[in-house]
Amino acid sequence: MAARMLFQTSNDLTLTIARIVLALVFLGHGTQKMFGWFGGPGFSRAIDIFEQTMGIPPALTVLAMVAEVFGGLGLLVGLLTRIAALGVLGVMIVAPFANGLYVRFFMNWQGRNPGEGYEYHLLAIALILVVLVHGAGALSLDRLLAGRTAVPASRKSFA
Repeated sequence: MAARMLFQTSNDLTLTIARIVLALVFLGHGTQKMFGWFGGPGFSRAIDIFEQTMGIPPALTVLAMVAEVFGGLGLLVGLLTRIAALGVLGVMIVAPFANGLYVRFFMNWQGRNPGEGYEYHLLAIALILVVLVHGAGALSLDRLLAGRTAVPASRKSFA
């Protein structure tokens, strides 16, 4: 029963789009930190940057990288989508508070103000919550698995 609830989702293409967009964003950010892809610092340098500039302990930096990369992968294929969404949700909730850089609402597009804004985090959190509540949508491994874990009509109990 719990497994079925974990995988349950509708055949909704809108959820698929939301899930894939989230996946690409988090995979991009995570692979920058973990592997140095897309001009990112890579594992060792990311740990140094987070510790030296923001005072974030290495273990928490690694946890954020893992949540972004593996959460992004889970979201991309729609496997254990709710668990993947919880991982990236944790990153988005903690990030604005963890380093004190996000001191205003609006992002600092021109670099004229000190710090950054947290509007991006709020948008990501809202989208993550949609996927967390409603699941992976169409074209997902969760949807495929939900069909396989359904209880056959002959084995359902009637009260």
